[in-house]
Amino acid sequence: MKLSPAVEKYVLHWGEMGTRWGTNRTVAQIQALLYLSPEPLRADQIVDALSVARSNVSTSIRELQSYGLVRMTHVLGDRRDYFESLHDVWELFRVIIEQRKHRELNPTLTMLRSCAEEVEQEPGTDPVTKERIRNMLAFVETTSAWYEDIREIPTKTLTKIMKLGRGITRIVK
Repeated sequence: MKLSPAVEKYVLHWGEMGTRWGTNRTVAQIQALLYLSPEPLRADQIVDALSVARSNVSTSIRELQSYGLVRMTHVLGDRRDYFESLHDVWELFRVIIEQRKHRELNPTLTMLRSCAEEVEQEPGTDPVTKERIRNMLAFVETTSAWYEDIREIPTKTLTKIMKLGRGITRIVK
């Protein structure tokens, strides 16, 4: 499978961004390839397109499936497994945010709540330090609550909100 220059550029960049987001480069590249592909792909097609080891593709696909970003599908008359990405960019966004919240934000909230309780009992801790822990906890709790609120907003409404951009500040001032 030969990638066009634009598709190759997209896939390579997505892989680079994946490493910055804390994801394996190949995982991100496979997700990008499957997202752009008009048809589901077999693992051997992914191996050929990305020039990576079959074992790396298998492991990466399992990881993407565990995140809910890629699913296995089948083609009538073909016993092999095919894979496809979510196609709706908003659904991709929601799944990625949900996964990041689960893996990063929730453990941080647990830790901050524990630290906030403990630091209040520590007589030697500076009041400024205590306040900063409380402020960080409040910020992360607000961020988590905000996510919980927006994940229920229908895509059409969320798109309109996002397009408002800074204009939304006029409404809430």
